Amino acid sequence: MRAAEFPFLADWFAISLRWLTLLGAVVAGAWGGDLFSISNLLLLLLLVWNLGLTLMAGFNVRLPYHRHFSLALDLLLTLSLFALAGGFFSSMWWLGILPVMIGTLYFETRGLLVVLPIIGVVLLGVTFLQTSLLVSLWLPIATLVFLGLFGALFNAVASGLYRFLQARYQAQISQQREKRRLENERLRAIYRLTATLTSTLNYQRVLESILDMSLSVVTDDPEREADDRLVSAVMLFSASGDLETVSARRLTPADRRVVLPGKEGALGQAIETDKPVLVKNPKQDVEIGRLVTLRACQEVYCFPLRIGFNAYGVLLFGHPEAGYFTPERQETLGILGHQAAIAIQNARLYQDLVDERDRMIEVQEEARKKLARDLHDGPTQSVSAIAMRINIIQRLMEKDPKAALQELARIEDLARRTTKELRHMLFTLRPLVLESQGLAAALQSMADKVKETYDQNVLLQIDESVLKDLEIGKQGVIFYIVEEAVNNARKHAHAEHIWVRLLPFQKDILRLEIQDDGVGFDVEAVNRAYDQRGSLGMVNLRERTELINGLLQIQSAPGKGTLVRVLIPMTEDAADRLHHGRKQ
Repeated sequence: MRAAEFPFLADWFAISLRWLTLLGAVVAGAWGGDLFSISNLLLLLLLVWNLGLTLMAGFNVRLPYHRHFSLALDLLLTLSLFALAGGFFSSMWWLGILPVMIGTLYFETRGLLVVLPIIGVVLLGVTFLQTSLLVSLWLPIATLVFLGLFGALFNAVASGLYRFLQARYQAQISQQREKRRLENERLRAIYRLTATLTSTLNYQRVLESILDMSLSVVTDDPEREADDRLVSAVMLFSASGDLETVSARRLTPADRRVVLPGKEGALGQAIETDKPVLVKNPKQDVEIGRLVTLRACQEVYCFPLRIGFNAYGVLLFGHPEAGYFTPERQETLGILGHQAAIAIQNARLYQDLVDERDRMIEVQEEARKKLARDLHDGPTQSVSAIAMRINIIQRLMEKDPKAALQELARIEDLARRTTKELRHMLFTLRPLVLESQGLAAALQSMADKVKETYDQNVLLQIDESVLKDLEIGKQGVIFYIVEEAVNNARKHAHAEHIWVRLLPFQKDILRLEIQDDGVGFDVEAVNRAYDQRGSLGMVNLRERTELINGLLQIQSAPGKGTLVRVLIPMTEDAADRLHHGRKQ
């Protein structure tokens, strides 16, 4: 066999043939009663030789000119054993068959043509040594003819076997290549999937890409047309906590409008355990069975979209063919699902950033409007009044100088009050004392300025020990919360006193309170009609409270004053306890 594709297969066949020959020689020697003759010690040498070749083949080790050397030694051992055992008059007369098979196996017809003359010479020589009768020549000739015919038959069988094994091996190679090609295509599809999902932060585009790619990644051969029988849907939790279909393929419009709780059946199991679920009979499922399209499917595969403690929803895949979701397809869809969850999380985070940017723009715009209103309501009108009174003074200077002097005194007082208002506005826009001396000094300075400018009493109660570990960023937000609440109370409550308290509440939680003894208001009524109001005071309080991960509470009633309470966590664990109601 010229088996370049099988460098050791012929060696294993040769080793097997030697073991069979050794077995036959032992049986023949035992049958003839000469098994333990001195000449048969060559059988032991042949056994050792074949054992050595077996070990070499097992360790993938070969000698230089391995086949030539093996054939030569087989010829030497078997023909020597034939001659020493007594030639045709012994039980070993047939041993020439071994080198014929080995030569044919290794070198095909060429090996047979080389081995037969050598065997013929040995057969004739042994025959002439044993007897000189010409009539005895028929034994070596017949044996040689038999060996030639047997070698030709063995050559034909070996060649057919080689072609069969070669075709089988080539089929295996082709199958492995095809498998590698499909695996490479699958990996490329997964890479394209990852690249596509991470290249866009558009929420809807991410969802559409997930479903489009699910068709390609479950197709066995990417060169074939995708199986359009696959039903797929992305269901995400809404604000109400139910699963809603946000994107789908092959779902009917009625099914798209179906809202599922996601608490029972396969959906509930997948979301609860964070593991995919394969449903064999979708009709019997409590929730999936409500989708008419999926009732026609033999199998439905549910994959939860979850990262950490955040459950976003599920991916649903259905197919009318039983056994369609093989382990390989489930693994591929699992990769798709994990990438989809990450992409959805990124898209939501990006959308949150966009919303936060828009909210900050709105806050800045509202701050500009508030500053414009304050300037218009205060300093601008004061300056206009000063200009008008100066005009009046110019007329009075000639007619009534005494009245002109009195008017000048009023102008001076108005100018001083206007200056105080402007300084207070500048202070609230950027309280430098907050950066240099801290929150307590900034709040005291604010209280003094409110008293000086508006004659409003602001009473402080601050435990300065809680400020040591309070971040400067949080101090700034707390200052603006107090400033907003005090400003609201000053403008609308008509209060005689405003109290500001900053005290410990629980472990790592502070309690900020702004309380007044003013007219109060109906909190629920104000909240219901808040979108129709021009002021955004309560919105500013809520948004600034969210910036420090705090909890805002507003208590008020007509005629009973107002209490604004903000609970401020100083650590992440405190924030978790505060918002999830856990006790320390």
